[in-house]
Amino acid sequence: MLMVNIHDAKAHLSEYLNRLQHEGEIVLCKRNQPVAVIRPLPSPRSTRAIGLEREHLNVPATFFDPLPEDLVKLYEGRGS
Repeated sequence: MLMVNIHDAKAHLSEYLNRLQHEGEIVLCKRNQPVAVIRPLPSPRSTRAIGLEREHLNVPATFFDPLPEDLVKLYEGRGS
């Protein structure tokens, strides 16, 4: 943990951002009192390929059939 006063952080921001990767976090201080913490963002998760679970997903043939009219009315707020 690196403690830095605000004035010094403003003057050397890019240097401290580079050090942030190695130090873990930077504590910003005002008159030697901690006021904020700067931490690196977590590494982004890798994206998953589309279709990996295709063989485990079963969509019935009736999935694309029209909905019953009474259900459509309820969905649209026209029924009770």
